[in-house]
Amino acid sequence: MATTRFSVLDRSRVREGRTAAEALRDTVRLAREAERLGYHRFWVSEHHGVPGVAGSAPTVLAAAVAGATRSIRVGTGGVMLPNHRPLVVAEQFGVLEALFPGRIDMGLGRSVGFTDGVRWALGRGKDEADAFEEQVAELLGWFLGTSPTGVRARPAEGLTVPPFVLAMGEGAAVAARAGLPLVIGDLRDRDRMRRGIDRYRAGFRPSRWSAEPYVVVSGTVAVAATAEEARRLLLPEAWSMAMARTRGTFPPLPPAGEVEARVTTARERELYTAGLRGHVAGTEERVARELEALVAETGAQEVLVTTSTHDRAALLDSYRRLARVTGIGTAAPGA
Repeated sequence: MATTRFSVLDRSRVREGRTAAEALRDTVRLAREAERLGYHRFWVSEHHGVPGVAGSAPTVLAAAVAGATRSIRVGTGGVMLPNHRPLVVAEQFGVLEALFPGRIDMGLGRSVGFTDGVRWALGRGKDEADAFEEQVAELLGWFLGTSPTGVRARPAEGLTVPPFVLAMGEGAAVAARAGLPLVIGDLRDRDRMRRGIDRYRAGFRPSRWSAEPYVVVSGTVAVAATAEEARRLLLPEAWSMAMARTRGTFPPLPPAGEVEARVTTARERELYTAGLRGHVAGTEERVARELEALVAETGAQEVLVTTSTHDRAALLDSYRRLARVTGIGTAAPGA
């Protein structure tokens, strides 16, 4: 792992008993800690109308993160391009790059709103994702000044903001044809992830954005003093995901100590148990071995860690331990 970059994606999960405003401030505080520990990037995500996620405006949140840090790269994981006009996205990233030159990344996804109601409110349909490749080309054109409209994107035109494609399945082929770096997950379906990486590398066309394939694998990594403590980090997210799959909404993350005691249906229990599998979790020694194997298996140049849990102190400790076992920086214990 000596040459592998490690980065952080924080989804601004709301914790039970806390507010969305606190979740956003937690994200900014985590970014400062990630910078101190030596992580390469810090990205934020886009979700609309989800009770358990506060991050609905990723470029706005990225500006707050960049303003609170000094050197770590800041970006989005990602802006869901089908939800927006490419010109507006180009303008937003142009402003970010103008304010924080050389530190901004543009991670782009092809998902649309989570529910019919959200899609209606955004003025988008499910079929918008089918035009993702054309939307990416239009977006990059605004930075290059090649739009046939004669309109100029200010201040984006002429700036270089590295683009990334967040993908599984068809999105990997889009990244390959456009010659863009690929961010792919998740770790719970390794076979599918490997197929996507193979398809990406086989079809990659060099571009002005990337001369060769660049693969970022993304997923949950939890590190603690014991295997049981690491497992407890995973409980809140697994429970909330099970609720989302069965009740149609992602609720705030509950405390780990309360999760096991909650009454659930057989289907919810099945999904909850499945949600605990496939992650990289355990003691420092075990996580180091699993990450070495993951990097060797995928040939990834970077690992993007997306861990969420209710206990912020335990989460920060996990990131400190991960920094120590990967050797990315001087991971100071304590505060």
